[in-house]
Amino acid sequence: MLNLILFGPPGAGKGTQAQFLTQSFDLIHLSTGDLLRQEIKAETPLGKEAKQLIDKGELVPDQVVIEMIKNKFAANPDAKGFIFDGFPRTVAQAKALDNLLEENKTPIKAMLCLEVERQELIDRILFRGKTSGRSDDQDVWIIEKRISVYNKKTAPIKEYYEAQNKHFPIDGMGTVDEIASRLKNTVRSL
Repeated sequence: MLNLILFGPPGAGKGTQAQFLTQSFDLIHLSTGDLLRQEIKAETPLGKEAKQLIDKGELVPDQVVIEMIKNKFAANPDAKGFIFDGFPRTVAQAKALDNLLEENKTPIKAMLCLEVERQELIDRILFRGKTSGRSDDQDVWIIEKRISVYNKKTAPIKEYYEAQNKHFPIDGMGTVDEIASRLKNTVRSL
């Protein structure tokens, strides 16, 4: 099974590139944000628990997210692999994910880390904000804060996967097709 983490700061193009990788390698795109919304919409026990927390302005605990991922694995026993997008966001989450995957004997093969210059991230998010309808995609101050939070809290995961020789930096500058080609070539080399 080919399990990949698609990693990078806000605006790096993870969602766009995940679609290309999903199609190219017949993988399942696992976005934790999408999973949460699906569970809430389906009113599953995990979805109800997540909704109560979100409605209070609280973060959904790692264990709830891990349970949702576990359910997704169970629902797709014949999957060729998964692309994790938006998870893990902390070293604790990375360790929890590794433990779950160890139980299933399907470890992470690689963390593909999109490297994009700060101003390019801001420009991409502002451009996306013209059609996304998300207010956080239209305010430079909020965008810069999201990038700073990523650099402080999420970027340390790189070191975690570097220690396992699973961190692969990918130049995230250029056209969508150029970046997709770099990602595909890296995955093929695994």
